[in-house]
Amino acid sequence: MSADEADEIRGATLGTAPVPLSVLDLVTVGAGSTAGDALRTSVALAKFTEARGFHRYWVAEHHSMPGVASSSPAVILAHLAAHTDRIRLGSGGVMLPNHAPLVIAEQFGTLEAMAPGRVDLGLGRAPGTDGATAAALRRSETLNEGADDFPQQLAELIRFLDDDFPDGHPYRRIHAIPGPVQATSPGGVQSPHRPPVWLLGSSGFSARLAGMLGLPFAFAHHFSAQNTIPALDLYRQTFRPSAVLDEPYALIGVSALATDDPREAGRQTRAMALNMLRLRTGRPGLFPDPAEAEQHEFSPMEEEFITSWTANIVHGTADEVRSGLDDLQKRTGADELMLVSHAHRGELRLRSYELIADAYGLPTA
Repeated sequence: MSADEADEIRGATLGTAPVPLSVLDLVTVGAGSTAGDALRTSVALAKFTEARGFHRYWVAEHHSMPGVASSSPAVILAHLAAHTDRIRLGSGGVMLPNHAPLVIAEQFGTLEAMAPGRVDLGLGRAPGTDGATAAALRRSETLNEGADDFPQQLAELIRFLDDDFPDGHPYRRIHAIPGPVQATSPGGVQSPHRPPVWLLGSSGFSARLAGMLGLPFAFAHHFSAQNTIPALDLYRQTFRPSAVLDEPYALIGVSALATDDPREAGRQTRAMALNMLRLRTGRPGLFPDPAEAEQHEFSPMEEEFITSWTANIVHGTADEVRSGLDDLQKRTGADELMLVSHAHRGELRLRSYELIADAYGLPTA
């Protein structure tokens, strides 16, 4: 496959971008705005990035976080499918231990029926929240139970997606609908296609599993930058060709914010770091106004966290962000960059993607 060709996993490299560019959306809710405002921004952003040639648009499952309105990826993706035509839509990701595999197979089978051939199923093993919320989601006091069983849950989910439980299996007569079984029913014309499965990770566990299964891999560089290169190396070293991929394919999530005024990029980035500081210390809230971050009195330890966190955010002018993204891609060898732009206001997020698209000369229609 040449560099300018795309399939449902490998994206097309457009303009002067080093690799395909994609979007990760946490449906950020800023102080003074509503979840409805954030979702309207997501629709506008999906339509804009589709028009500019971004390859895929993923939403991430999070819970009990006031500043993140993406607790139900399948619902949001269905909404985005109604407003787009070409861009790939997917989960980045669904936290599989929070759900019964059959439920996820049904949800994404439904999405595939809504948007044939352009749905991705990205799966993670973390809870996407704190321990108490995870226990409420899983109706279990044993938090690690789901994570420890992730390979078994994954295998079960893929069986449901393919409808190929072996004879004698207790789930042999259970079918995810919509799904392949409909093609075998009298008069059935169901497409055999199903969403491609991706594994997500921020450490080596999913990197190794994705490699062993020959699946595409997405790494959360945006919050685990110190593990990026080791995890990608592990994925490539353990990769075994499969019916899905003949060679490794890895994308990385990158925090990137371009603004017309570089000072504004710094203000927004510091507000993002304050938001993360509050989350890490058990005080999650709405994405703060940058003025609040400027007025906040940080302790020396908090200031150290802020400095460390912002160091991994590619921010500044469009040229500065382009240069930072190019350097990151060279250092990691990532096959795709998935950009997540955090800002207090939706219009700043939209402008960031516009500036990045223009910097790389992506299509304008």
